[in-house]
Amino acid sequence: MDVVALAPRLTFLRFPVGHVYLWAEPDGLTLVDSGTPGSAPAIADAIRGLGHRTEDVRRLVLTHFHEDHVGSAAAITAWGEVEVIAHRDDVPFIQGEQAGPSPDLLDWERPIYERVPAGLPADPPVPVRVGRPVGDGDVLDFGGGARVVGAAGHTPGSLGLFLPGPGVLFTGDAVARTPDGEVILGVFNADRAGAAESFARLAAVDAEIACFGHGEPLTEGAAGRLRAAASRRPADTGRP
Repeated sequence: MDVVALAPRLTFLRFPVGHVYLWAEPDGLTLVDSGTPGSAPAIADAIRGLGHRTEDVRRLVLTHFHEDHVGSAAAITAWGEVEVIAHRDDVPFIQGEQAGPSPDLLDWERPIYERVPAGLPADPPVPVRVGRPVGDGDVLDFGGGARVVGAAGHTPGSLGLFLPGPGVLFTGDAVARTPDGEVILGVFNADRAGAAESFARLAAVDAEIACFGHGEPLTEGAAGRLRAAASRRPADTGRP
């Protein structure tokens, strides 16, 4: 894992699979996603290396239920009084009450998807209780009034999160960035039409910085890059 400063309060924790982001304020820390199972010790080391304590984590926002995003949520909640926040439509999957839907794979996605398990731990995520279910337009008490952006499609309850003051957008897997830097619609979507609509909704946000679940963040001019990508993407195929 690499620790990369993106902005004065924003740190990127780069994992091989499933990135994590840390937002720091004087009254506590917020994590966006938790990585795969077993990632908590590395996240804790990063937090301490930045001069904080694990007990300073106040909230954990989960962008969706997939194991590379919720995998270490239960371990992180053991650090103290950590409020878990997720979209209400993914809550049953995160809490282990139901199995989440499988992706509706396109032909070109299948060979990529078949390689996914090789990069994941064998142990499944431990279910975790969501203390605050949210929906589109809800405002959270950090980041100058972080706004939830409903981004269904990748999963039923995928969400984006926009911090208006610093102009930071967390997209989860609704949007991704390839190794060569291209911004694309996220892959492995349960609802391709919904995912395309969510891509357009996230692109409409006036973001300066965009933080993706997979791929390197954009640290300037993010809105323009997302809008250009959304406008040229063939909506009927989902292929970048």
